[in-house]
Amino acid sequence: MTMLITRTPLRISIGGGGTDLPSYYERRGGFFISAAIGKYMFIAINRTFTRDYLLKYSALERRASVEEIDHRIVRAVLSEHRVEPGVEIVSTADIPAGAGLGSSGAFTVGLLRALYAIRREHVSPGALAEEAARIEIETLGEPVGKQDQYIAAFGGLTCFEVATDGRVSVSPLGVSNETLHELEERLLLFFTGYSRSAGEILADQDQRSRSDEAEVLDGLDRTKELGREIKRALERGEPQRFGELMGEHWNAKRERSAGISNPEIDRWYETGVQNGAVGGKLVGAGKGGFLMFYADDPPGLRTAMKAQGLPETRFAFDFDGSTVLVRD
Repeated sequence: MTMLITRTPLRISIGGGGTDLPSYYERRGGFFISAAIGKYMFIAINRTFTRDYLLKYSALERRASVEEIDHRIVRAVLSEHRVEPGVEIVSTADIPAGAGLGSSGAFTVGLLRALYAIRREHVSPGALAEEAARIEIETLGEPVGKQDQYIAAFGGLTCFEVATDGRVSVSPLGVSNETLHELEERLLLFFTGYSRSAGEILADQDQRSRSDEAEVLDGLDRTKELGREIKRALERGEPQRFGELMGEHWNAKRERSAGISNPEIDRWYETGVQNGAVGGKLVGAGKGGFLMFYADDPPGLRTAMKAQGLPETRFAFDFDGSTVLVRD
């Protein structure tokens, strides 16, 4: 009997988010920067002595066949990999789903990593990310892009260029250690509540992009250029400028869809800017999840957000990507 555990990082979007959706990059090519953080999705997989599939996540399933499995991602992955019964899969995460940190992509990558590892088969980060993205986008028809799967597989602070044919070029963000430490010290995450409308917001953007709606495509063009400006600023050692650009990024994101924010989030954002934040944005598709700020005055910002009832989640960057943590 073999048991192993994979650890796969969640992520924050640094710039260019939204240009990773096929409805945009197939028309104009995408560019985004993402950062893996030290908050993780854990997948444990174990061979059992029973002829069924035992799944433990936010629900509990015991199924006789793959087709009966309710969890869409597990069902798709096990079906494609022709996993025979007699397996137990358990998932847990440092931060639950619905928080805007890419948990679905991390789950898919982590599960695939576990299946390859339990068979002792090598898979590269690029192949792992592309397979996870294909399953979510094509097999399951989810209105998502490639950001979450790629950063989960590669880790680090990483730049991704997406060609119109979907091929992804990957390169590390060329920042100094000093800039890296500044980002870890001054990037602050505050939890606003779970997002229940991410799929709806992404589906709306996807449909409007596919309809060649100029307002949406032009907005994403600006988002892509902001991503490139952020890359230049960080590689020049100007994290303060990154904070300012992040605010512009948020305004561009809000203009793409009225459903991304709400009066409460707008109020929290303004409170942040008035209390030590240079700029910020909502991480994730919208209407919930984490507000991320770049702070001139981290203690002042923490005090102000605490007064608003928003808990902080502290983090460091992850440079390992999806990895096998335990093998028995």
